[in-house]
Amino acid sequence: MTAIQEAQERPRGARLPRSARREQLLGAAQEVFVAQGYHAAAMDDIADRAGVSKPVLYQHFPGKLELYLALLDKHCDALVDATRTALEATSDNKHRVAATMEAYFHYVSSESGAFRLVFESDLTNEPAVRERVERASDLSATLVSKVIAEDTDLPEAEAKLLAAGVCGLAQITARYWLSQGREIPRDEAVRLVASLAWRGLKGFPMHPETGERPAGAE
Repeated sequence: MTAIQEAQERPRGARLPRSARREQLLGAAQEVFVAQGYHAAAMDDIADRAGVSKPVLYQHFPGKLELYLALLDKHCDALVDATRTALEATSDNKHRVAATMEAYFHYVSSESGAFRLVFESDLTNEPAVRERVERASDLSATLVSKVIAEDTDLPEAEAKLLAAGVCGLAQITARYWLSQGREIPRDEAVRLVASLAWRGLKGFPMHPETGERPAGAE
């Protein structure tokens, strides 16, 4: 049961622990922002969705931007954590590529639609929003680049460029796949995109200290 569903089971105005109330408000705000975008959303809409008064909402968040940024922080962190988990799940580099693609496809295909706050925001002209999105993209690419740099003979800057390409490929293809109504089963879509990325990456020479090809290169 979600925080919103729990709140809906309580009488309007019933007290919740502060942390639970905050999560409830974030859940309500996410639904409104995803459905309407930042500019069309109103604090009244969010308060109504959460089943609270506007003063209660303002007790937790001083304004709409602060509420949006709190959500953005949450979902940017989730993307970076998903990328890290994918890379740490195996030492097989071919599987790491596939796991990274799966992480992005899973993130984009979530029923919450929260990826739209990160990748399709209508508030990218706001510096605080742009900084958070760019930071999440950079952190994800940095995680991937460390693996590439460790396993190949490439300088750090070149490894980072390739990593940005891998993450960009994952993000754009996942969003395109979703926009096309998921015509291809997700597992197959992930396999196709991972195969494309791996065929490019496995062509780079291994680091001289390892003297080995990446696992799964054959």
